Amino acid sequence: MLVSNIEIIPGRKVIKHLGMAQGNTVRAKHLGKDFLAGLKNIVGGELKGYTELLQEARDEAVQRMVDQAKGMGANAVINVRFSTSSVSAGAAELFAYGTAVVLE
Repeated sequence: MLVSNIEIIPGRKVIKHLGMAQGNTVRAKHLGKDFLAGLKNIVGGELKGYTELLQEARDEAVQRMVDQAKGMGANAVINVRFSTSSVSAGAAELFAYGTAVVLE
């Protein structure tokens, strides 16, 4: 499955648009990581626990989007975008979406 954030795949022709494919996940902060992040805010620097959490969330959302696209009969997802939103205190959603297509 090809996944791209641009509207075309160079050298390939879109022969069928299947619609939007999407995937999401909602993740909550870990109390221990949240405490350590609070300490890190005092001295500055990267919050590695949150970086890892967001990377895992992105990977999961993309995999769910790809699974949905495969179920639609696609062999690629183009124009992929990400969105995040706060769901509740301490929890956030990561949403991946794009256009499921069939390429030549």
